[in-house]
Amino acid sequence: MQQLSVRHLLGIKDITPQDIQLIFETADQFKEVLNRPIKKVPSLRDVTIANVFFENSTRTRLSFELAEKRLSADVINFSASGSSVKKGETLLDTVNNILAMKVDMIVMRHSSPGAPHFLSRKINANIVNAGDGTHEHPTQALLDSFSIRERLGEVGGKKIAIIGDITHSRVALSNIFALQKQGAEVAVCGPPTLLPKHIGELGVKVFWNVREALQWCDVANVLRIQLERQTGKLFPSLREYALYFGINKKMLDELNKEIVLMHPGPINRGVELTSDAADSHHSVILDQVENGVAIRMAVLYLLASKG
Repeated sequence: MQQLSVRHLLGIKDITPQDIQLIFETADQFKEVLNRPIKKVPSLRDVTIANVFFENSTRTRLSFELAEKRLSADVINFSASGSSVKKGETLLDTVNNILAMKVDMIVMRHSSPGAPHFLSRKINANIVNAGDGTHEHPTQALLDSFSIRERLGEVGGKKIAIIGDITHSRVALSNIFALQKQGAEVAVCGPPTLLPKHIGELGVKVFWNVREALQWCDVANVLRIQLERQTGKLFPSLREYALYFGINKKMLDELNKEIVLMHPGPINRGVELTSDAADSHHSVILDQVENGVAIRMAVLYLLASKG
């Protein structure tokens, strides 16, 4: 059996194009399993996985939990809000206490960039990064690329525009790395205050006008405004942002080509996307959610086989 080149999935930056291909081929098989009447396989029976979330999450947490249960793993859920972290316990002590209960793998979300990388040097269990601050969110980027591959046949040679709050987004960085490793062209678009200063050094095009970005791209991956991460006021109002950078169905219909519309969720309807755009035939947003389970099953299965 082919194996991943890494023991942990900490970020897309650390994996190879061959790893991405292997994850996609494995996810194809698991997607077929998910469409059967009995959606469960015994691949990870007797493997214990802890979901350790120090930040709020709905989609990612549910998706990982469902993936683990579809693989017949034993699942422990940990939430920082009701834990000893509130009493002053450190990250390392928290995780070592969980590992003392003989846990094999940790799926972790943390508000500090690099937290999973720090842990990977301290403990023996496999770690999957479910988002670390504004740094990376590797499984989201993988499921986004998988959804593009499913809709357009391949990712290589395609033009993908990432539109919205790039500075505060972990999805944007992981997507840039994943798409470039597969041979796609990447552009970013948003207000100057929401684009990192030296983003062009990553080899991406920069658009300041959303209509130009839509005209250029084959796929528009729209990100929400992350108000909870912003320290100052970076644009006048949500209404003004929606006016200049929001996407509606009329804009999509006026293009002289068909494009694919994506969003990692949660959508702020009426801000970055109107409802008629989000629910249109251009959108693969619900396909992304479905593919998320298959991708996470593939990642967990492949990492477990690394031991």
